[in-house]
Amino acid sequence: MKEITIISGKGGTGKTSFIAAFAALSKGSVIADCDVDASNLHIILDPEDVKEEPIIGSFKASIDSKRCDLCGLCREKCRFSAIDEELRIHNELCEGCGVCEFVCPQEAISMNECEAGTLILSNTRFGWLSHVKMKSGEEGSGKLVTAVRKQARAVAGESGAETILVDGPPGIGCPVIASITGSDLAIIVCEPTLSGMHDLKRVNKLASQMKVPVAICINKSDINEEIKRQIEAYCKDMAIPILGEVPYNLDFVTSMVSGKSVVEIDSPIKGHMKGIWSGIIDMLHT
Repeated sequence: MKEITIISGKGGTGKTSFIAAFAALSKGSVIADCDVDASNLHIILDPEDVKEEPIIGSFKASIDSKRCDLCGLCREKCRFSAIDEELRIHNELCEGCGVCEFVCPQEAISMNECEAGTLILSNTRFGWLSHVKMKSGEEGSGKLVTAVRKQARAVAGESGAETILVDGPPGIGCPVIASITGSDLAIIVCEPTLSGMHDLKRVNKLASQMKVPVAICINKSDINEEIKRQIEAYCKDMAIPILGEVPYNLDFVTSMVSGKSVVEIDSPIKGHMKGIWSGIIDMLHT
């Protein structure tokens, strides 16, 4: 079983569109939507939910009114303004840091597990999808990403799937680290822009520190030829393979509006995606 994680240094580079195309081309892969803060693969994959279970995220504070003497020290020390003048805790503001519990002289405050959302296993036309539906106000974390990947691995083992496709979150934070840990290959989708070049270097450094092999896909490759050449030079210096380039094309939008991946419509982009997917398979088996 091989795990391929699609990442980027910034949002909006096309990760989800790429992962949907790879899911269509791979035939039978298990898919994990680990961009838990902004899960949107379901828009393209139209899943049928099979199993749901609550998932625990952060901890939230609660006050035992019988023990509280209304000293207000918790409110004074809370840097997130989660405790109002009547010493009521507002969960949507509480960050679960535990300072209020630590400073309370009456030990009237406790930190309790909080349900962050629902872990869902769904069936799609391309295979199983593991994903999360977050509650309003909750934020993603490495813990939630790990739960999504763990479920994907379990169903892959049961179904005999050879590949797990992971749609990772953008950036270099904890959720990204949880997405690529133990992956067989990280595909970095980048754009030829100044911010794209900068973020490519950041996320490549992260993957290198974690000893995860990487390869590059350049999306919207024709919007800035000069920066594209800079990306190519950087990849050459760092010995990073470039699996392919995809020119700017509104077919991505057209396919998304129709609820399909770009390889399911009549588009010249299909050839680019097939070439990139072949390159991924070659990397995994060399």
